[in-house]
Amino acid sequence: MLPVTTGDATVARTGDNESGDMTNERISFPGADGNVLSARLSRPANGRISACALFAHCFTCSKDLKPVVNISRALTDEGIAVLRFDFTGLGESEGDFADTDFSGNVGDLVAAATFMASELEGPAIVVGHSLGGAAVLSATDQIPEVRAVCTIGAPFEPRHVVRSFADSLDEIRKKGRADVVLAGRHFTVTRAFVEDLDHQQMQAVIRDLARPLLIFHSPSDRTVGIENAARIYETARHPKSFVSLDQADHLLLRERDSLFVGRVLAAWARRYTGGDG
Repeated sequence: MLPVTTGDATVARTGDNESGDMTNERISFPGADGNVLSARLSRPANGRISACALFAHCFTCSKDLKPVVNISRALTDEGIAVLRFDFTGLGESEGDFADTDFSGNVGDLVAAATFMASELEGPAIVVGHSLGGAAVLSATDQIPEVRAVCTIGAPFEPRHVVRSFADSLDEIRKKGRADVVLAGRHFTVTRAFVEDLDHQQMQAVIRDLARPLLIFHSPSDRTVGIENAARIYETARHPKSFVSLDQADHLLLRERDSLFVGRVLAAWARRYTGGDG
C-alpha cells in the first residue's frame, strides 16, 4: 500500500471496503492545530458523485462508529461522497484530547472542508451528530461551499455536554483538570475546555445560519433531550425541516435508524445540491 501525498495531506488508496456499495480511501490531513487527523473518504462504487458531504461525529466518539458508517453508506447509495474524520485527540487522529476544546473541533471541521476542496470538491452538505451537530452549525459560515446543513441529536448549547461529567465539574474548575469516565473510557477534561463551551454564542450562530437546515432528533433521546431540537428549530430561519426519529436512541445504534437518517437526508439534500437535475 503506497500513500499518495497531496500537499500536506496523505491519501492512502487502500481499497478499504466497509460495504460493497461504496469505496473508501484512508485519508490523513493536518487539523486546526497541526495534528494529523485520520479520515475516510467514501465514494459511490460506480464513481458518479452528485455532491459531497462532511460528517462530524459525536462527543468522544469516532468516524468508525457503526451508525456513522451506516449513514455514509446510505448517502453514497444516492451518489453523495462523504468525508468522515476523527477530531483531534480521538479515534486514530493525533493529539491529546486534554488539549482540545469545542472551538478546536470547529477548526478541525474547517480544515477538513479545505482538504475536501483540494482533493475532490468542497462539501455542499455538512452533517453533525450530537456535539458534532453544534460544531457544524458553528463552522458553516467558514465553509463557503456549504449549501445545506444537517444536525442529528444535537444540543442547542455545546455546554450541554458538561452534564456528562457534572460530578467532576467542581474539581475541574478548582484544579484545572480532572480525569472523567465517558462511555467506559477515561478522558482528561480541562478548565479551558469548559470555559470554551461557556463562551459559545449559539443563538446568533443558528439565527444567522443562512442555509437550509434539517434537524433529526428522537423524542425519547435520554442524552440530549428533544427540547434541544425545538430550540434549534425555533431559532433557525426558513428553510428548515424537522424529522422525528421515533423510538431511536441517541447514538442510533439500531441499523434501521441510522440508514433511515442517511436516506432521508440524501432525498432532502437533493433539493439544494442540484441532484434533481
